[in-house]
Amino acid sequence: MENEPDHENVEQSLCAKTTEEELNKSFNLEASLSKFSYIDLDKELEFKNDLIDDKEFDIPQVDTPPTLESILNETDDEDESFVLEDPTLLNIDTIDSHSYDTSSVASSDSGDRTNLKRKKRLPDSFSLHGSVMRHSLLKGISAQIVSAADKVDAGLPTAIAVSSLIAVGTSHGLALIFDQNQALRLCLGSTSVGGQYGAISALSINNDCSRLLCGFAKGQITMWDLASGKLLRSITDAHPPGTAILHIKFTDDPTLAICNDSGGSVFELTFKRVMGVRTCESRCLFSGSKGEVCCIEPLHSKPDLKDHPITQFSLLAMASLTKILVIGLKPSLKVWMTFPYGRMDPSSVPLLAWHFVAAHNSVNPMLAFCRGDVVHFLLVKRDESGAIHVTKQKHLHLYYDLINFTWINSRTVVLLDSAEKLHVIDRQTQEELETVEISEVQLVYNSSHFKSLATGGNVSQALALVGEKACYQSISSYGGQIFYLGTKSVYVMMLRSWRERVDHLLKQDCLTEALALAWSFHEGKAKAVVGLSGDASKRKAVVADRMVEILFHYTDRALKKCPDQGKIQVMEQHFQDMVPVIVDYCLLLQRKDLLFSQMYDKLSENSVAKGVFLECLEPYILSDKLVGITPQVMKDLIVHFQDKKLMENVEALIVHMDITSLDIQQVVLMCWENHLYDAMIYVYNRGMNEFISPMEKLFKVIAPPLNAGKTLTDEQVVMGNKLLVYISCCLAGRAYPLGDIPEDLVPLVKNQVFEFLIRLHSAEASPQEEIYPYVRTLLHFDTREFLNVLALTFEDFKNDKQAVEYQQRIVDILLKVMVENSDFTPSQVGCLFTFLARQLAKPDNTLFVNRTLFDQVLEFLCSPDDDSRHSERQQVLLELLQAGGIVQFEESRLIRMAEKAEFYQICEFMYEREHQYDKIIDCYLRDPLREEEVFNYIHNILSIPGHSAEEKQSVWQKAMDHIEELVSLKPCKAAELVATHFSEQIETVINKLQNQVLLFRFLRSLLDPREGIHVNQELLQISPCITEQFIELLCQFSPTQVIETLQVLEGYRLEETIQITQKYQLHEVTAYLLEKKGDVHGAFLIMLKRLQSKLQEITHQGETTREDPSLKDVEETMVETIALCQRNSHNLNQQQREALWFPLLEAMMAPQKLSSSATPHLHSEALKSLTMQVLNSMAAFIALPSILQRILQDPVYGKGKLGEIQGLILGMLDTFNYEQTLLETTTSLLNQDLHWSLCNLRASVTRGLNPKQDYCSICLQQYKRRQEMADEIIVFSCGHLYHAFCLQNKECTIEIEGQARWTCYKCSSSYKAGKLNESSSEVKKGRITPSQLKMSPSCHPSKGDSAVKKATSEPVLDPQQIQAFDRLCRLYRGSSRLALLTELSQSRGSESYRPFSGSQSGPASHSIFQNENFQLQLIPPPVTED
Repeated sequence: MENEPDHENVEQSLCAKTTEEELNKSFNLEASLSKFSYIDLDKELEFKNDLIDDKEFDIPQVDTPPTLESILNETDDEDESFVLEDPTLLNIDTIDSHSYDTSSVASSDSGDRTNLKRKKRLPDSFSLHGSVMRHSLLKGISAQIVSAADKVDAGLPTAIAVSSLIAVGTSHGLALIFDQNQALRLCLGSTSVGGQYGAISALSINNDCSRLLCGFAKGQITMWDLASGKLLRSITDAHPPGTAILHIKFTDDPTLAICNDSGGSVFELTFKRVMGVRTCESRCLFSGSKGEVCCIEPLHSKPDLKDHPITQFSLLAMASLTKILVIGLKPSLKVWMTFPYGRMDPSSVPLLAWHFVAAHNSVNPMLAFCRGDVVHFLLVKRDESGAIHVTKQKHLHLYYDLINFTWINSRTVVLLDSAEKLHVIDRQTQEELETVEISEVQLVYNSSHFKSLATGGNVSQALALVGEKACYQSISSYGGQIFYLGTKSVYVMMLRSWRERVDHLLKQDCLTEALALAWSFHEGKAKAVVGLSGDASKRKAVVADRMVEILFHYTDRALKKCPDQGKIQVMEQHFQDMVPVIVDYCLLLQRKDLLFSQMYDKLSENSVAKGVFLECLEPYILSDKLVGITPQVMKDLIVHFQDKKLMENVEALIVHMDITSLDIQQVVLMCWENHLYDAMIYVYNRGMNEFISPMEKLFKVIAPPLNAGKTLTDEQVVMGNKLLVYISCCLAGRAYPLGDIPEDLVPLVKNQVFEFLIRLHSAEASPQEEIYPYVRTLLHFDTREFLNVLALTFEDFKNDKQAVEYQQRIVDILLKVMVENSDFTPSQVGCLFTFLARQLAKPDNTLFVNRTLFDQVLEFLCSPDDDSRHSERQQVLLELLQAGGIVQFEESRLIRMAEKAEFYQICEFMYEREHQYDKIIDCYLRDPLREEEVFNYIHNILSIPGHSAEEKQSVWQKAMDHIEELVSLKPCKAAELVATHFSEQIETVINKLQNQVLLFRFLRSLLDPREGIHVNQELLQISPCITEQFIELLCQFSPTQVIETLQVLEGYRLEETIQITQKYQLHEVTAYLLEKKGDVHGAFLIMLKRLQSKLQEITHQGETTREDPSLKDVEETMVETIALCQRNSHNLNQQQREALWFPLLEAMMAPQKLSSSATPHLHSEALKSLTMQVLNSMAAFIALPSILQRILQDPVYGKGKLGEIQGLILGMLDTFNYEQTLLETTTSLLNQDLHWSLCNLRASVTRGLNPKQDYCSICLQQYKRRQEMADEIIVFSCGHLYHAFCLQNKECTIEIEGQARWTCYKCSSSYKAGKLNESSSEVKKGRITPSQLKMSPSCHPSKGDSAVKKATSEPVLDPQQIQAFDRLCRLYRGSSRLALLTELSQSRGSESYRPFSGSQSGPASHSIFQNENFQLQLIPPPVTED
């Protein structure tokens, strides 16, 4: 150990002389820190919903907590980065550039001092959770790392390990050991050994902090005694030479360690001491040839969990590039679990982390593993049989790639993403609590060791790719703190205590957020809580005290920060933002004493703040959350709202307050003056237990106008309604306007109110006052509602003697007041007797009412002096009967009087009781208001089950007797009735209808489907005679509608119908029927005869105006005749066509023959144009030479010059030219399209495929690597690349039309096998894609293939061409042009060319040409001028 004297000197020279107290606090790593949170895991089981204890992080008790002012005035130097006093301490040029790792993303900014001082923007979660993590620079350690690089050429830091000591390894092979006071305790190793071994690439400290293992970049391992600083072992043969040590880890057994090298192998190192000689035995646990491991994590259990059943297995988790493994090292080596990653980015870093968590009432280790952006959690348990079970827990999906994962406690994890941002996450809710930017750390990366640069870079590309972002050795956690190793510094992160988090928000001047956060601590809903005891009441008390302090400060701040001058609205807005927060939290903390004493006194200093405060109380009072306000505040509250003229609010508040402490007379006066009747009644009731006075006050207002017969004002109506509701509440035992009357007062209140209502005279009554003024007033105000109130009261009454007496007494008073007075309307009297009838009809009725009174009412309602209010009186009597009053009357007398008074609804009610349904029909027919409802009534009786056959028969007979009345009332309803119920008796109905007009209307409703009658015509089976009878009536009464009706009518005989139409000389109808019959020529002759007669009228008339109606007749008749010829020409031969068209042409030319050329006829021009119309229509069906020959033979055109028919011939030539141009253009367009299609097809067939990556997507090996097998490489059009062997193993071939086709494994793995059999045209890019490119030295087509191809007569497209063709088809927006060509060629072959064949409804009705997108919008041919 020749370098030990050296190392002592270094230790003396490098000892840090200055350490800051605050940083010592933050880095409070005492030996007691080893008592980590495992004691509390049991507590966590007990208080699953409670928060974490102080002990978890061993936070020291503070005797005197800092005051709010001291925190607010404290300078916040946490966020300042460490800046070297002397920048020349670290001379970069002297360091060998190959001997240290790639520095962090932020390294390039390191020269920019302002960059390091930048304030961080507060993230979104800040307002919700505050700052969760505290991060501090360990200035002592950082300064000494820089100093060591300068003074003893230690090089840059490369690795860190933390226990109760901190070990930092450097690029020149030194290990610097610091204690918890940041003093340098040891400097292990020397630069000469560093030159031989390379940089320290991994460090590990054992459980009791007595040994340090160092792994080196060139593969050596050393063990040091941390007490003496002696080198105990130098191990050079533990693993294959030429590979760097990536990880070295002690297990819980101090004689056992695990190392992982850059070859991807894992070895177990067993340390022994035999006869004073220290040895090390190595055993390979995992060979890199089977897949490279790049991360290992043994399960460490703290002393408290030494006896946990899982510790005996000495578990080790290993992460290779494709999967993770969990193995047990004891009692014998056993693999307990393997788990593949699934899809991920090859450059992402595999991460592993163990932690003991409380779940399902026990404490068990949980393994978090991740590669990329999904973190999986596996819970590991041991069952009774001794086997280990691993269960998957809810995994965590992220939106960033991770490079480090650390548990800070069992509920909170800290993640570092590839952009060097820390994310603090609550594991159970997966909520992100905070994001911290740590680029200022300038994190050290372990890339050079993963690339094994020190031994010549002999590692796989896959491992080198992962190593780009590997920082395993730069981050170490211990005792709830995480240490980050930078290129010049060491930072520590830890969770802030709850008090610190609140204080941090206060420093940022975020008082509202601080209160919200404190409240979440109070309620136990906060996340990542440190420093609160498990006992809920104790916790709440501590937090509440802190919140009260903040509230005082908040109140002072609200008053201080108030804008002094400016608009009053600005001040109001300021306090409206601030004051509700104070009120909210005082009430949440149930500190009304605080709210109404100190807070209110403070806010009362400012009048605006006081007003806002009082307005804030309103919602709490209205929701009954705030009771027991102090009298002073209550008084101020009412005065404030009164001043602001918010009287409705005052009323709402008063009825929710305990007003016994106020001046009641003053409040009553205020309520009365401001019409606050609810509040006034409430004050009387609650304040004085007085229930009658408010009624007297209200009666005094509404009685005089009612007695004088005046209309009440809106205000008086409101008072009357309130009075009714108040009486109702009092009699029902409820308090007005809400709540209940105290039970002991209920009988007293009821009696008082009843006695008041039935008083003979009011107090201070005038001599003229009528008796029972209160009952009379209420009856006049709203009879129905007052009686409803009484009815409800009668329901509530117990059947005791006094209640029965009250009921009888009030009924007698009602009768006396209403029956003996003539100033009540029939409705009001009727209401009273309906009320009485309901009461008398009850089974337990005890009331007595004289029956003669009911007879008087009947007389009054049925025999009034005047005939007004007929429907009102009928309605009142009906209600009376329905309420049970019918037992009070003699039924026969009742019916007589109802008929006499024309109360048909009463008659219906009585007949219904007697089941005399036929008589009810008379009631409906006689009642002008309801006569149309008779149809529904008859229909219901006949169709609803429950009526006897005799009853149905009598109803139908009555309907038959009144059939003429029913038809004249609504013919369609009558027809529907007959058709629905008595379709076989239609002829009987027709015979009964003597009036021809009624019969016509009935038959039209029955037979014409356009009338909207809802009956199935097929089921009717009406004889043709009836239909023909209807047609004859139609010819008589509505001849213009005959053709339209015949088109929709069915079931008539053609011959008989033709005779009817001939009888009434309806020529057009006859022609229509003849055409329908098939006698086209006969129909044509009738139309021709009609046209000729019209033409004769024109020829023989004298000089008339140009707009002669007869000319229009000629044109209409001619158009109809042309249409007839066009409709039928398709089905006729040439000779038959000529027999139609030529006589029509002759007829049109005949008048022109009669008029000589010297004296042309008045309408000759019009007739010529009509003739041209005929000729144009003919041209489609008759050969042009025949037409020309016929015209030239005609004497009119034959003689004279050719000029007469010049227009006709030119028109024909123009049409020919137009059609020829159209044909040429269409051909040209189709040719262009075909050329474009073939170009695209050729381009897509010959396009090369571009692979996205150069490795197989299944085995992740580079395609060049597997040269031992002559394996084909398959590239898909989606860009994925595979070995054929890998695809075959995944069964990625399917049979389509007898051919085996490959499918892309990645694109199709999410689709079920059933979906793979879709047709190739519907398969998305890359799912089933036949266009794969095979690259293989042995890929030759077999001779058999060519033979098959020769045998097939049709050309077969290979799969690549099929896919290209599909892609081409998808390029088209509309129908494919190729489809158009196909259809054209088919139609050309299958049909002979016929003009106007488009109008035929043949097989082409579903063709592309029928599609509305394909309608050619053609312009008409040009019109030539003569």
